[in-house]
Amino acid sequence: MLDAKEMAKVAYDALDEKLGKDIRIIKIDEISVIADYLIIANGNSNTQILALSDNVEMKMQQNGISLKQKEGNRNSTWILMDYGDVIVHIFSPEDRLFYDLERIWRDGVSVEPDSLEGAR
Repeated sequence: MLDAKEMAKVAYDALDEKLGKDIRIIKIDEISVIADYLIIANGNSNTQILALSDNVEMKMQQNGISLKQKEGNRNSTWILMDYGDVIVHIFSPEDRLFYDLERIWRDGVSVEPDSLEGAR
């Protein structure tokens, strides 16, 4: 079973592999009970948003991580994927600016992808 840091690494790599834009990792375990990490990214089109979501789902599943809940569908401009300790948000650029989750979670700790390197 992977820990939260390893799960965040898998999700980040899946988004990066499909060229997700402006991928942010926010560690929220000390300010919230909902998860340990939020990962936020955007795609440039509905097609890319769907590809990002599909790749995250596939890579997490390959690593034995079950998707607990998913909000959004193939026409959505915001897909939320709940993996328990890690929550992935994939937005259109416009929705990402509108909802501004980085501002809402500004008390969390911004995590550089390199710091996840020890994971896995």
